[in-house]
Amino acid sequence: MRALRALYISGEPAVCRAAAAFSGPWFQKSSRYCSRATPENRNKTDHSVLRHLTSKIKSTGPISVAEYMREVLTNPVSGYYVNHDMLGPDGDFITSPEISQIFGELLGIWCVSEWMAAGRPKQFQLVEFGPGRGSLMSDILRVFSQLSAPLGGAEMSCHLVEVSPRLSKLQAQCLTGDQSQVSTNEDDPVYRRGTTTTGLPIYWYRRISDVPQGFSIFLAHEFFDALPIHIFQKTEKGWREVMVDVHPETEDKLRFVLLPSATLASSTLLQTDEKRRHVEVCPEGGVLIQQLACRIVEDGGAALIMDYGHDGVKTDTFRGFKAHKIHDVLAEPGTADLTADVDFSYLRRVAGDRVTCIGPISQRAFLKNMGIDTRLQVLLRHCQDPSNQAQLIQGYDILTNPEKMGERFQFFTLLNHRRLTTPETGEGLQKRKGPAPLPVAGFSELCLR
Repeated sequence: MRALRALYISGEPAVCRAAAAFSGPWFQKSSRYCSRATPENRNKTDHSVLRHLTSKIKSTGPISVAEYMREVLTNPVSGYYVNHDMLGPDGDFITSPEISQIFGELLGIWCVSEWMAAGRPKQFQLVEFGPGRGSLMSDILRVFSQLSAPLGGAEMSCHLVEVSPRLSKLQAQCLTGDQSQVSTNEDDPVYRRGTTTTGLPIYWYRRISDVPQGFSIFLAHEFFDALPIHIFQKTEKGWREVMVDVHPETEDKLRFVLLPSATLASSTLLQTDEKRRHVEVCPEGGVLIQQLACRIVEDGGAALIMDYGHDGVKTDTFRGFKAHKIHDVLAEPGTADLTADVDFSYLRRVAGDRVTCIGPISQRAFLKNMGIDTRLQVLLRHCQDPSNQAQLIQGYDILTNPEKMGERFQFFTLLNHRRLTTPETGEGLQKRKGPAPLPVAGFSELCLR
């Protein structure tokens, strides 16, 4: 495994890709990365989402924060993710794959490493949730093409879980060129399919349940943070849920209210030993973790979750982002991204003992364990353009600096128990321990030789 990583990390790059074009100083606000540049031609305020929400609330009463997020982000007609290209300097935020190619390259090494540690199964499905513009998958597939010898014989395929038709089109352009087709059957679980520029079959789905069974490596980068959360407040009468209501004095304005009585969510989603007085819970994230755990137990594989979050200590993290700035979560719904820190302690708890959970560890630690310092030096040696060299260095700093992304973002993995079990060989008195399981890449220190 060490030889595999050394082979790619220290080898000559096939391409020195330009990072997302950004200029000027960068700053970190509440864990999501933003540029000081204010994009021009921002999307004009669309009041249709607000009208829909106020009408719904007037008819049925206050709605949960989870329902509010669901309507604002993924409503099939007016949802933010359905209608916006939110990534990059001209969007509302920028992510690690857009900042530096090294991020995706090291994740590609991680995927191959875990496939090899599982015994090189014939089938190898790479599944990504919320693939953005396709930059991460593109960098990973470039690594796979350069490691064709170790991957020889594997039946590889790519599977993208994406709810936005707009983003799926951008992903298809990035990953296949013009080699993809949209299904004409609305009931087809695969709504787009094609062939990547590296020759692999690729499919698009709306739900994880539609992804075929089989050995899979699941990747979720900045995905769990956008799943709907319920917010609870401890009161003298017990836990009460925070809801979204219409402002009594201004009909086109929303406000938070605290329900006077318990809800089903406040009665079932909280732990009896919870010490915090303000808690955010993401039940959809819990359901997804349970689905991943079941798939990993049944078919083998692993899941890698990369997001900003905490291990059960933070409280109020719900916030919005628009034009690279913090935005009021209740203002102009449908025009800004909504997000909340991932509670990894909750994900670990709902995963239970069916799988092995490792992490969270910081992005800085993970990338350094994967050999980012060596890879940067290799790219700098083979990149002659001074501006590209400067971008590589700046990208490295943003990804690893503790004051920037380095400590804000966390890595967390789910593994099949067999992955860390030392097998026995032989029978009866001849039984003996097999070779020790290989360390999990990224979660233990890498020594390149």
